[in-house]
Amino acid sequence: MPARPPSRLIQALLLAAALFALAACSTMNAVSAYLGNEVSFTAPQLQQSLSRNFPKRYEKLGGLVAVTLMNPRLSIPDDGNRLRLDFDLGLSALGAGSSREPNGRFTLTSALRYDPATQGLHLLDPRVDYVDVPQLGGTLTGASRELLNAWLSDYARQEPVYRFDNSLLDTLGSRRIGRTEIEHGRIVVHLDR
Repeated sequence: MPARPPSRLIQALLLAAALFALAACSTMNAVSAYLGNEVSFTAPQLQQSLSRNFPKRYEKLGGLVAVTLMNPRLSIPDDGNRLRLDFDLGLSALGAGSSREPNGRFTLTSALRYDPATQGLHLLDPRVDYVDVPQLGGTLTGASRELLNAWLSDYARQEPVYRFDNSLLDTLGSRRIGRTEIEHGRIVVHLDR
């Protein structure tokens, strides 16, 4: 009867294989950028970046109206060319309500663009598709809608949804980043030679 290998050895080999597979996945974009003409990203990659940057609080009229955006949820429909972002929304106005607790939600869709200044992907032509704030009868008031649209415009201009890491930028070297598209459930950044 053959001797069985020690279970610790098997566990160590399985752990090493798993770590190798994880490292291979994390460098896939770098290899793709080096050898090909595009880099692609998945919804979970962008979700991880978004989750680190929320909640965000915005005030208007000296704090009389405040909105806090929290719990971003990103998805990329397989059949579309825009990503979808769902947020929980905390709204307070004139001391009523709490902007720290979710009391509504909204959904936006957007294309993406690359911004060399932030080295990241930003919203492009974002559009609010759905808003539900039950305490306001399901719709936003003028000041609240203005605050949400101001945030959306500011966020699209200044804040990346995803920032390229240094290893990917080093791999790209002098190659320029061209157009960014959303296709087949993933984000594809095309590289120019």
